Amino acid sequence: MIRQPAVAGQFYPGDEKSLKKELERYIVRETKKERALGVLAPHAGYMYSGAVAGAVYSRVEIPQTVVILCPNHTGLGARAAIMLEGTWIVPGTRIPIYTPLAKEIMENSRELDEDSMAHLREHSLEVHLPFLFYLNPGLRFVPICLMGSDFSLCEDVGKAVARALQKREENALIVASSDMTHYESHKAAQEKDKKAIDKVLALDPKGLLDTVRRQNISMCGVIPATAMLVAVRELGAQRAELVKYATSGEVSGDYDQVVGYAGIFVS
Repeated sequence: MIRQPAVAGQFYPGDEKSLKKELERYIVRETKKERALGVLAPHAGYMYSGAVAGAVYSRVEIPQTVVILCPNHTGLGARAAIMLEGTWIVPGTRIPIYTPLAKEIMENSRELDEDSMAHLREHSLEVHLPFLFYLNPGLRFVPICLMGSDFSLCEDVGKAVARALQKREENALIVASSDMTHYESHKAAQEKDKKAIDKVLALDPKGLLDTVRRQNISMCGVIPATAMLVAVRELGAQRAELVKYATSGEVSGDYDQVVGYAGIFVS
């Protein structure tokens, strides 16, 4: 399957030259790069969250292999949807799905179904691909789209990703796609998001999910983030670092109704 862009020209520029120029605005050149097991990165339009995404990706030595876990905003497709083959088009290039790893992940999971419908119109995975390809043109990836609310789903998918990477001895990056608090004041978003971010920094997947539920934090990618934390813990993660946090209010000037964005590096 060739997956066409769903939000090119909306969330990010729709032509190769303009997209490259936009990405170069957000990539931080003067920064120390390190190998990472995982990252949490936002998925809004680049004008709002591009600086946060660029900051966290600039910190990472992007490997050839990336597994991207995203939330399902459309309600289409399977609850836990993985694509096993095909290519995704972004302006100027086609990025291949890494089929051998995708199949290995699915074989280790009770929850994942092969399904392209969930990915067809979903923006929250697509917007990461231009950053990742810009930093490593040899990119190959595995797309996983998740909806639901239970820890057992996160645990199943996270452990399936970890087992597959361990078996294949892959040097890979696991990306969790998530924005933070939605449509609250800048101050309220900062306060709520800190509680969730603290759980990510503590590498506490169950604590993250419980905190988001208990504090009513509208973190749209909490399921992918929780699954990522399960996976990196299985892979031996030792630390996490908040690279950058911001809200849409810092761009729009509207501090009454913001969306929060966090970029977190896990190694």
